[in-house]
Amino acid sequence: MAKLLLVAACALVDRDGRVLLARRPQDKPMAGLWEFPGGKLAEGETPEQALIRELREELGIETDASCLAPIAFASCAIEGFHLLMPLFVCRKWKGTPQPIDADELRWVRPEALLSFDMPPADKPLAAQLRDFL
Repeated sequence: MAKLLLVAACALVDRDGRVLLARRPQDKPMAGLWEFPGGKLAEGETPEQALIRELREELGIETDASCLAPIAFASCAIEGFHLLMPLFVCRKWKGTPQPIDADELRWVRPEALLSFDMPPADKPLAAQLRDFL
């Protein structure tokens, strides 16, 4: 049985309705692919707590659990483990996102999300998010 990996992802949506994508750094698996910011849950963390921490560490922004709305999730087998990834939408945060743990950040219109090369778990979420927004 494959190990279950729980990862939380966030679609930051700005006032113009654009979504933030981050390009994975060259020193990480799936380097160069575009993804929703987020990351693995640490021991004892809820998905919301993990996202608050990850957004601070990866983008230098602050948000609150009350600003995170779950809208979809991905479930897929990847290289020896099974990934379960809830996607949250966030429209309110403090600070300007910076590429602290990404090669590049890009604000994208929802209809353009699927034109980016993404990890397998992010692709179906991008389609759901496009339809949601």
